[in-house]
Amino acid sequence: MILAHDGKVPNIHPSARVAPNATVCGDVTIGANSSIGFGAVLTAESGPIEIGANCVVMDSAVLRGIRGNPLTLGDNCLVGPRAHLTGCTVEDNCFIATGASIFNGARIGTNSEVRINGVVHLRTALAPGSMVPIGWVAVGEPAEIFPPDKHDEIWAIQKELGFPKHVFGVDRPSEGDSMMPDVMPRYAKALARHKDDRNAG
Repeated sequence: MILAHDGKVPNIHPSARVAPNATVCGDVTIGANSSIGFGAVLTAESGPIEIGANCVVMDSAVLRGIRGNPLTLGDNCLVGPRAHLTGCTVEDNCFIATGASIFNGARIGTNSEVRINGVVHLRTALAPGSMVPIGWVAVGEPAEIFPPDKHDEIWAIQKELGFPKHVFGVDRPSEGDSMMPDVMPRYAKALARHKDDRNAG
């Protein structure tokens, strides 16, 4: 389904393939000879998405562009099934495997791999030629890469990256408090703009 959102219509190269039940919404550009698989979702929520040439976004992957953090996928990249990319930059020739998660403001250098269920955290920078092993977590700039059982080491870096402020524009709440009552009403209202989306395909 090709949808116009906030007055923007996807720009899809004539040689690209978009599966009939994929969703491409808003300010999305898809380059030559790229393929968007069944059930994949590419949505320019509040920022654009740009997919280069010769890319494959596999079935059920979700890619989101965010205000201040557009999503860019370079040439010759693969995004595996169930991968989730939000407001990040993936440079040329990268392999993003099944179930990988890449968060707002992250940068994946050329020729890098994020293997199955790997995580690249918010505002993390992977150098060209990097590899995040299966299930491991990359965090920081420059990135440090940890096995998932190193929560304390990951959190020590991640906390300073300021997820609540960077993503939702709020300060981290005090221990025991929650940001959710402040954040969710605004977030849900912002997403309600999709009620006005229209079929543009």
